[in-house]
Amino acid sequence: MLVALVGVALLIALTFHEFSHALVADRLGDETPRRMGRLSLNPLAHLDPLGTLMLFLVGFGWGKPVPINPLLLRGDPRSGMGLVASAGPLANLSLAGLFAVPVRLELIPWHSPLALPLHPDLGAIIVALIGYIILFNLILTIFNLIPIAPLDGFKVLLALLPRNLAYSFERTERYGSMILLLFIFFGYFTGFLWLFLRSGVNLLALVFTGRAIL
Repeated sequence: MLVALVGVALLIALTFHEFSHALVADRLGDETPRRMGRLSLNPLAHLDPLGTLMLFLVGFGWGKPVPINPLLLRGDPRSGMGLVASAGPLANLSLAGLFAVPVRLELIPWHSPLALPLHPDLGAIIVALIGYIILFNLILTIFNLIPIAPLDGFKVLLALLPRNLAYSFERTERYGSMILLLFIFFGYFTGFLWLFLRSGVNLLALVFTGRAIL
């Protein structure tokens, strides 16, 4: 039961994240995601095997990157990429807020999804599913906004920085995957990454639901 609930919550979070990237790129004039079949709410179109595995193993990960051609985006390509990149985390944040509404209004008997009873009834299963949807959407929001390539936060920061600083920062993109892996391993084995994610998730959960979730 737990694996099924976690799987459904992850599929929802990842699908909306990647679909939002594709949707914003399409609205800004780049039809590449549409041609590649990424303008879809079908989870199979967006799953990345390694990113999904990481989500199950350590609580964070990623979907299959949406192909974007910055030169086809209307306006400044750097700003356009910033908008496309921010769409994923904002979609996750919005989805978490939406599912938090019945919790905030006390329409359901809320408990942390980590406290699922051994033999839950249907009501407990629904509450746990809502909790996991909120949890994973908040984790994806925070993790993907870390400003290290290839995470969304890197492109968002490039769009916000003054042009000369953005060009300098952009040179680190080629080393991004290596830096990200080092960051993950260092953060995971020292406990820093979990503390960072837990603090951020609980802060946002308090805003949305009035309760910590981890």
